[in-house]
Amino acid sequence: MTTETINLLDVVALTEDVPECDLRRGQVGTVVEILAGGAAFEVEFSDRSGRTFESLGLRPKQIMVLHHEPVGAH
Repeated sequence: MTTETINLLDVVALTEDVPECDLRRGQVGTVVEILAGGAAFEVEFSDRSGRTFESLGLRPKQIMVLHHEPVGAH
């Protein structure tokens, strides 16, 4: 489980397969809602055209935040 804070609109990737939703480890989604005080997150998965193909609640251990900039001293 990650110790990193997950925030609304964070870009995340799955850390495990979710076969019942045809999602594979590494698929990228966006956090669209924080559930149960941060115990779960609604993550939306979209195609390259921006069309949502899946939206589901996931636990923090199932996702990791992706970083597009260096993470370090500012």
